[in-house]
Amino acid sequence: MTLSLIVAMAENGVIGSDDALPWHIPDDLKHFKLITMGKPIIMGRRTWDSLGRILPGRPHIVLSRDPNFAVDGVSSANSLEDALIIAEGLTEHEIMIIGGAEIYRAALRYAKCIYLTEIHRPIPGDTFFPQFNRDAWTEIERQGPFQDEKSGLTYSFVTLLQD
Repeated sequence: MTLSLIVAMAENGVIGSDDALPWHIPDDLKHFKLITMGKPIIMGRRTWDSLGRILPGRPHIVLSRDPNFAVDGVSSANSLEDALIIAEGLTEHEIMIIGGAEIYRAALRYAKCIYLTEIHRPIPGDTFFPQFNRDAWTEIERQGPFQDEKSGLTYSFVTLLQD
């Protein structure tokens, strides 16, 4: 079983603003769907709230401190360890962490892979990906840079494996 993180991050480490993505890049959403399809996805409560719906084709596990959190079709856990136990019962392959910042911070030490969308400019925001030693990771794939026609943002898809 492999634990992977998937995240889109600006040059300044921003991953969110006001509990939402601070950009809209349709090709990044397609990339997210391609990478996560069929795999259990683990997220924090605020990430769940920002989605607003179940994403088809992926078992959802939401971390919440609220013991009464319950949504039809969604598993809940009150710790990352409990969420991983649930996810391991759903796959023998890859488990995806999709955010937010607190969940990334907790999961980073267990992760073997990061699927990173690099946004090639600083973006204002209030939520940041945790600091990590990039030198401890090997870049095994890079696609791009690409440019989003509507926003003008340039971005690349990068896959990192922990050494």
